[in-house]
Amino acid sequence: MFLKRRAGHRTARFFASPKFKQDIKEDLRTKNDEKMKKASILMIVGSLFLMGLFVFPLWQIMLLAPQYPDPLGLNIFIDGIKGVEEFDIQNIDGLNHYIGMKTLPKADQMWEFSTFPKIIGGMAALGVLIGILGLIGKLRYPWFLGWFLLMSVLGILGMYDFNIWLVDYGTNLDPNAIMKLTNPDGSAMTYKPPLLGNTKMANFDVTSYPTTGGFLLFVGMALTLLAFYLGWRQDKKQSKAKYVPLDQ
Repeated sequence: MFLKRRAGHRTARFFASPKFKQDIKEDLRTKNDEKMKKASILMIVGSLFLMGLFVFPLWQIMLLAPQYPDPLGLNIFIDGIKGVEEFDIQNIDGLNHYIGMKTLPKADQMWEFSTFPKIIGGMAALGVLIGILGLIGKLRYPWFLGWFLLMSVLGILGMYDFNIWLVDYGTNLDPNAIMKLTNPDGSAMTYKPPLLGNTKMANFDVTSYPTTGGFLLFVGMALTLLAFYLGWRQDKKQSKAKYVPLDQ
């Protein structure tokens, strides 16, 4: 019995010893650092997904009509507009001429096509920098959320600007157009493509949806939001661990 008591006292002294407390703290610190590194890597990877916008189109508008067995389409990149097929832009401009719509703009005719690449490149670089600084412990997880919110605001502004262009493109018609179509109520027909979804314009079914580049953008932003969540969750666990009475 006496030996058991002595062994119990030695065990208690061991768990209460400064060395044991220090080991526990170091273990917690190491685990926290590992989780923060994972969050920072996610931040870097998510930001790099934006670079896909320099290769793949962000948005796609398709026009389907009985007289065109193969639909006409536009791929909208951050630096210009291209036809889905070789002659799609030429064919669309030819149709638009008859109803008084403008020709599709060249890259140098819209300031957005020179500005958007700079914004996307800058945000990608900023995100990578934030992730690297988080990786070496210079920044904390709230910066991940800050980047996500800034990118969200820029994305909303970009969509708003895109919609303004669609409105002007589809409603600012040449009054001397060869064909002037009207709605059933007698009002002049307009040809604004939908920002998102599908609509009927004359005998065309028009659809407008994000495509490969848009999906890469959404996935990248989701990864940065996940990085923030992992950092926040780990910080919450670390805060709870501070209340463990290791120093008593």
